[in-house]
Amino acid sequence: MADRIRLGMVGGGKDAFIGAVHRIAARIDGEYELVAGALSSTPEKAQASGAALGLAPDRTYGDFREMAIRENRIKGGIEAVAIVTPNHMHYPVAREFLKRGIHVICDKPLTSTLPDARKLAKLAHESDALFVLTHNYTGYPMVRQAREMVARGELGKIRVVQVEYPQDWLTEAVEQTGTNKQSEWRTDPERSGAGGSTGDIGTHAFNLAGFVTGLELEALSADLQSFVPGRRVDDNGHVMLRYKGGARGMLWCSQVAPGNENALRLRVYGEKGGLEWAQEDPNYLWYTPFGEPKRLLTRAGSGARDVAARVSRTPGGHPEGYLEGFANIYAEAARAIRAKQAGAAIPGDVVFPTVDDGLAGVAFVDACVRSSARDAAWVKLA
Repeated sequence: MADRIRLGMVGGGKDAFIGAVHRIAARIDGEYELVAGALSSTPEKAQASGAALGLAPDRTYGDFREMAIRENRIKGGIEAVAIVTPNHMHYPVAREFLKRGIHVICDKPLTSTLPDARKLAKLAHESDALFVLTHNYTGYPMVRQAREMVARGELGKIRVVQVEYPQDWLTEAVEQTGTNKQSEWRTDPERSGAGGSTGDIGTHAFNLAGFVTGLELEALSADLQSFVPGRRVDDNGHVMLRYKGGARGMLWCSQVAPGNENALRLRVYGEKGGLEWAQEDPNYLWYTPFGEPKRLLTRAGSGARDVAARVSRTPGGHPEGYLEGFANIYAEAARAIRAKQAGAAIPGDVVFPTVDDGLAGVAFVDACVRSSARDAAWVKLA
């Protein structure tokens, strides 16, 4: 096996949820080795977090700029960096590493503001380094299969897209208790951006619908709410979608829907049939050709395609899901990085969300906020 890709991480220290997920995903296929990090903006916490992960003291940094500069200069410095900070830090952190030719694997959404998203997209296109956005649901095997089925025309021309992502963890004002770090920054518009549920989970739903269908959004009408008193960002959103080519869609995102944990669901209907997929039961895909009985397609069994098998690891009946979906994004990124290092073309079957997908997601949030402020007026993405 080739040497592991030397990976750094910015953010993701003690008490951070998503950093641990990225580290697990990077380890699953043995493609990466975490060798450096600026794991917290607090130097003492950064050192403690680095020590807990076994990082050398001189590769544990209190500042991401210092990390980018030094790692670019030393022998055996990092080749890629994972950015797992709050949203408002994605652009300044990515900028420091991209301009030094270090590949970036960044958590979503791309940035907290549309101007930053535009600047980051421009910088990524001008850099020789890769930019990978971890919309991890695009890594699920049956999502890959649904995408291929649509692309092959098995549903015919797409007419209707319905996607929803309800949660319940912000049903109460937990951000005001001082006991939940995630809720504090995710409901702070200075750190998360103007969109609350739209930015946090609505972007996932929007990205999933576009990834599977290949449709491009033309306009939207959004009705956003902040149901919890004192909350400064939306915690629920209903969005009507108009796609180029005539398809229509509906998107619902909510973090105040009791009884829902991570209930991301997608339904796609075309002239010839329909598909249904649910994240909480991700190894199954329902396919209904028009006029025929509904068919259950499984990840490693009945109806499975090569495109799903390529990103599967375990036999049928052994569930794969969230962590493996993340790992598939990291594995795809590793193939692309190794191709770049060898001076070769990136293999044609490598699939991962790009900076352009991220820009579209931030533009979606911006349009939702603008539309809702105008009493759900129809607006185009900026």
